[in-house]
Amino acid sequence: MVTQISCLLAVVLFGLVSVEAVKLSIVNRCGYTVWPGAIPGGGVRLDPGQSWNLDIPAGTQATRFWARTGCNFDGSGRGSCVTGDCGNMKNCQVSGAPPTTLAEITFGRNGVGDSLDYLDISLVDGFNVPMSIQPTNNQNRCQPGGRGPTCAANINAQCPQELRVPQGCDSACTKFGGDLYCCRGQYTDNCPPTKYSRFFKQQCPDAYSYAKDDQTSTFTCPAGTNYDVVMCP
Repeated sequence: MVTQISCLLAVVLFGLVSVEAVKLSIVNRCGYTVWPGAIPGGGVRLDPGQSWNLDIPAGTQATRFWARTGCNFDGSGRGSCVTGDCGNMKNCQVSGAPPTTLAEITFGRNGVGDSLDYLDISLVDGFNVPMSIQPTNNQNRCQPGGRGPTCAANINAQCPQELRVPQGCDSACTKFGGDLYCCRGQYTDNCPPTKYSRFFKQQCPDAYSYAKDDQTSTFTCPAGTNYDVVMCP
């Protein structure tokens, strides 16, 4: 009897874990190798056509996913990347260094709060690889437009000369600093767009182009939605 109860409890707990875990797949559709970083999750190498599957607990806040390029690691997982480097480690424990295109998701939990996921593509830290976040279920309940955000433009090819860096396009905040470009000081609560943020917004209308670019850059899906984060959609 004890054994039967234990088995039943294990099945119930497994079912709860399954329901509470979100399935997320990072997919490399680029014609070159990328080393995705994930907080939480770590980091891996993905050659063209490969994918990396993650289970993210429901309710996880402020996750971020990004591509690293030009990486070299030794057998212990130490090395460096030209863009997106996360402390010289293959298995990321900290976020990637600019410039990086960021996919950001705050996962809701069914029956808790507004029961929504909030997702965005951010170019606040610049750009290195085109990226999208696409729901693989619940599409018709995602807003706006029944989809997630996409930044498919090759911004590196169009990048203003003064923002160009190897394999990326830097943000004005990283490149020049200052309260205006970084939305701090007198601009903390009232930060206007600049010619550089307008450039990023023109290239990728779905994406955050600077820190206060909220109105057209945040997408929502019901809690429990699964996602593909696609490099080079």
